[in-house]
Amino acid sequence: MKKTSIKDIAKLSGVSVATVSRVINNNGRFSEETRKKVLEVIKETNYQMNFSAKSLRMNKSFSVGILVPDISNYFFSSVVQQIEAILFEQGYSTIICNTGRNFDKEMAYLNMLESKMVDGLIVISGADEFGFKYANAENGIPYVCIDRQPKDKNTIFISSNHYQGAFEATEALIHAGVKSPAICMHNRQSSSAKERLKGFQDALKKNNIGYDEELSKFTVDLQKDDYQENIRTFIEKTSNIDGIFAINDTIALELLDLLPTIGKNIPDDIKIIGFDDTPQCKYTVPKLSSVTQNIPRIAQITVDYLLSIIANPNQNSSITEIVPIDLALRESV
Repeated sequence: MKKTSIKDIAKLSGVSVATVSRVINNNGRFSEETRKKVLEVIKETNYQMNFSAKSLRMNKSFSVGILVPDISNYFFSSVVQQIEAILFEQGYSTIICNTGRNFDKEMAYLNMLESKMVDGLIVISGADEFGFKYANAENGIPYVCIDRQPKDKNTIFISSNHYQGAFEATEALIHAGVKSPAICMHNRQSSSAKERLKGFQDALKKNNIGYDEELSKFTVDLQKDDYQENIRTFIEKTSNIDGIFAINDTIALELLDLLPTIGKNIPDDIKIIGFDDTPQCKYTVPKLSSVTQNIPRIAQITVDYLLSIIANPNQNSSITEIVPIDLALRESV
């Protein structure tokens, strides 16, 4: 059986070979109707591009590496999924590397991605809680950072507005009648965590509510067996607490389960709001209020910037893009 050629695709599509090439490589000018027509013919004929030859000709691998700290995390996995889908539409494959927040593993993956000559790199959060640092940045792979401020400020950085999310979440508690709010943190001191803490503190200040480091903030480590006991101890010590902003939904969901076991009704005794708006929020009893991150927007901006610097490596790479958040207010507030 004769192998389908690019000339066959052009003939069946009713366009020129040059137009088919532009559609396949996703560059140059062509209409959406033409793109759909060409892609439909490619699908019907099972046309297979010779990507090895294309890579050699263009000196590109048409692959992108993604470093992610925890692929089981709802926000991280959702961002990765949407980035992968957008890159696939642009003709790129992805290599997803789950670092487990381990710095040595992250460096090993980075070396592997360099050896595979990926065209670009997306770093989500980074294993170092003080920010990702690419030692070979000047001569290495073009990259974009998401969610956690990188150490190197001469970097493209995309993030949700963590400060705004925390500020608005705290104000939602206050407007619902909370007089003594507290923030429940995790034990990682990332830039996003610091922004959320500052948003909480500034919301208290705006509403003339005092902030006490001992009474307004508590930290839990969900990896330790005694985290539930630590929460109980804090709630008993600060009996006037009537609202909690949890720094993420994982902690908020734990509070939702634990507080009723120590006699605290939600939302009558303590109101709770989380951060991430994970799917579980809609199915808990009561339904959990949470901060929603604009994941589709983050994914699209990230890919747009990455493909831009892949095409033009010498362009300005000192860019910070902060994406607004939304509040999903439900029964827990």
